[in-house]
Amino acid sequence: MSELRHAAQSHLIPHFTKGSAWKASDLPVIDYGVGCYVYDTDGTEYLDGLAGLFCTNLGHGRSDLTAAACKQMDRLAFSPTWGTAHPSAARAAEMIARRFPGDLDEVFFVSSGSEAVESAIKFARAYHVSRGDTERYKVIARDWAYHGTTLGALSVTGIPKFRKHFEPLLWDGVRHVRNTYGDSVPDGTPPSELESIKAMEAMILAEGPETIAMISAEPVQNGRGALVPPTGYWQELRKLADKYGILLHADEVINAFGRLGHWTGSERLDVVPDMITFAKGVTSAYQPLGGVAIRRPLVEALWESELGSYMHGSTFGGHPVATAVACATIGALENEHVLDNVLTNEQPLRDRLDALLDAHHCVKEVRGTGYFYAIELMADRRTGRELDDAQIASLQGGMLNKFVHAARVLVRPDDRGATMLTISPPLIADATVLDDLAARVDDVLTMTDDHLAASYLASA
Repeated sequence: MSELRHAAQSHLIPHFTKGSAWKASDLPVIDYGVGCYVYDTDGTEYLDGLAGLFCTNLGHGRSDLTAAACKQMDRLAFSPTWGTAHPSAARAAEMIARRFPGDLDEVFFVSSGSEAVESAIKFARAYHVSRGDTERYKVIARDWAYHGTTLGALSVTGIPKFRKHFEPLLWDGVRHVRNTYGDSVPDGTPPSELESIKAMEAMILAEGPETIAMISAEPVQNGRGALVPPTGYWQELRKLADKYGILLHADEVINAFGRLGHWTGSERLDVVPDMITFAKGVTSAYQPLGGVAIRRPLVEALWESELGSYMHGSTFGGHPVATAVACATIGALENEHVLDNVLTNEQPLRDRLDALLDAHHCVKEVRGTGYFYAIELMADRRTGRELDDAQIASLQGGMLNKFVHAARVLVRPDDRGATMLTISPPLIADATVLDDLAARVDDVLTMTDDHLAASYLASA
């Protein structure tokens, strides 16, 4: 409805949206959702190919999740977890601990992924101080990694454009090293020879191991486009952390709760980190909730030290309604075999996306696993021609958004390190939905091919 669009454009400040896009006369106002589809106030249907923002894992319109929220609100709308517990937070923590790997048995709740990363940073520092390692405060993260936008989390984030204007405000204790993009070793060569691993150890040694508190990384990295690590990479990170007394933090705000077909990406990659941060899918985004799961011996060491407590908290951490919805979400993921659905359909999804690579000259590469993919673009794969500056500016400046809107599919035009489309459908998506998703992305790529061919002819 035009009055709602006007209200949004007049008073609502958007997140990560250019002013020109927000002011467009056809700005969608999403009204409701059912399953894997959402509908705007004009009645137009969109396939939610990004699961909101990697988070509506159970899809839209789940009355069981809304019922869980209402029931909890009627019983206990709010109680903090400062000095007292309440049933839904206790149950949610227990359910998460039982499904996370190893002895990641202690759960600290907050309200978002950025807050979760902030909590991991502060816990790492507190843990080392409790052991007398007061020089340990630095974090090593990876280029193009996204770890959040609050100032501590943004310091760990490795995306230049997100950091640029806030550099004077950022904490200077973070160092970034190369990610795993393009990294491999010949058959028979140990993963310790990966350039990404050698870069990590070189940074540890250059900074001084006694100053490093934590290594932070996503199992499958979002920034730079669904980077699946080489086999053995995470085992080598674990070895480096153990060798130098550093905590290993897996940021699973996207990866956890089924995105990769497992409760955690760490489980899929067969590693037990010291901390896992999570958010998004823990409630299928029906309530804001995030947190950090921590290995029990680390928490006990902190409690038994002179510090005596983890000096951190927030009003809404472990909110009764949010944690009640988390319990309902985890139960539904398990009872409805949603993770099995991802594992069953991940190869067919990959096959559909690989077919798009074969069909379109503008597709350079398809990367990803589970229900998490990136399609990287180029000018013409037949000739090996990359996008020129004008084409990049055009696609990233609004043309890809226009094509996505025209195809009525909500996937992400991504500019973090390359020109890409990011795809992450709800985890309930079946073969029919995946066929529809592939068809709509096919339309986007057809428009992209035509646009790039026209721009090339015009410049010739």
